[in-house]
Amino acid sequence: MTVRKHIPNFITMLNLFTGSVAVYYAFNGNFTVSFFAILIAGLFDFLDGLAARALKAYSPMGKELDSLADVISFGLAPGVIVFSLVEQSQLPEWLKFAGFIIPVFSALRLAKFNIDENQTTSFIGLPTPANAIFWAGMGYSFSAWLIVNPLLTIALTIVLSGLLVSKLPMFSLKFKSLKWNQNRMQYIFLAGCVLLLIVFGWDAFALIIGWYILGSAILSPLLK
Repeated sequence: MTVRKHIPNFITMLNLFTGSVAVYYAFNGNFTVSFFAILIAGLFDFLDGLAARALKAYSPMGKELDSLADVISFGLAPGVIVFSLVEQSQLPEWLKFAGFIIPVFSALRLAKFNIDENQTTSFIGLPTPANAIFWAGMGYSFSAWLIVNPLLTIALTIVLSGLLVSKLPMFSLKFKSLKWNQNRMQYIFLAGCVLLLIVFGWDAFALIIGWYILGSAILSPLLK
């Protein structure tokens, strides 16, 4: 029993380790490795919650550890991706630090999430893993374009950081059941994800997050 209760925390630490790998490679401008490291960190972030529910191994320490890991994997790592993208542009060097807006707002979003009891089945504001996957995907698929359009990179950073702490209701992928009526947005979103993956392959991930934001802002309210 003692070992079982530590399994979710061990998975969370794998999230943190993988996120740290993403940070290292992002600083070195290797957006491919950083992309896959963030995706793996996201998988571990999903699995630690799944393990906690399956093993009934919830703990206050696990909740805090999860947030600390997420600040690195889904806050600092995407922030460093933006840092490296702007650093390679023709903008003044000091503007590269705009990337660190992301970990600041990610930490604020995670702190708010931890004390908000209204986000158990849905989200208020953009979840940090979604923001991280967006930037990982942009670095992987569109880095050359972003380097020659650094002002757009900074503008997207500001907009998405604002969404992290916004009041925008965003649906979660937690299914209440398998019934269509109770999970219409989830099924439509997943169908869109499959289509994007078929058409664009690994280049689909930034587009998937755009689809998630669009679905939450426009489509989800219409389906209620």
